[in-house]
Amino acid sequence: MPDILHKMGIKSSSLNEVYGALTTVEGLSGWWTTTTQGEGEVGGVLQFRFGAGGFDMKVLELDPDTRVLWQVVDGPLEWIGTQISFDLSQRDDWTIVLFKHAGWKEPVEFMHHCSTKWGVFLLSLKSLLETGKGAPYPNDIKLDSWE
Repeated sequence: MPDILHKMGIKSSSLNEVYGALTTVEGLSGWWTTTTQGEGEVGGVLQFRFGAGGFDMKVLELDPDTRVLWQVVDGPLEWIGTQISFDLSQRDDWTIVLFKHAGWKEPVEFMHHCSTKWGVFLLSLKSLLETGKGAPYPNDIKLDSWE
């Protein structure tokens, strides 16, 4: 099964700040989509909306300042059952984020789109933590006619 993988460093940010941006409704709405709601604790479900569509993620694992793991429980068919993880580490004054969207059944065109969009939103996370301002949906970079 193919996976989407990204690595990103966030300068002068603490593990705790990055972890908060990945685990709280306020943090998530600052970089991914302004229409975020739900419960961010283990067993809770987070809802992310992008216009008419979106995703529901069940929180499977939270290891403070180290790891966040979700499973997609609702959304586009290609996403259901996939898992999204953020693994965090500190290297000098950089917080390193290893991102994985795992479990795609096949590398369809939608996966290519989603890979690029994840890159866009991860750069929004970087911007939020480095400058105080992210670019969550609907203020993100648009890639093509699917948006």
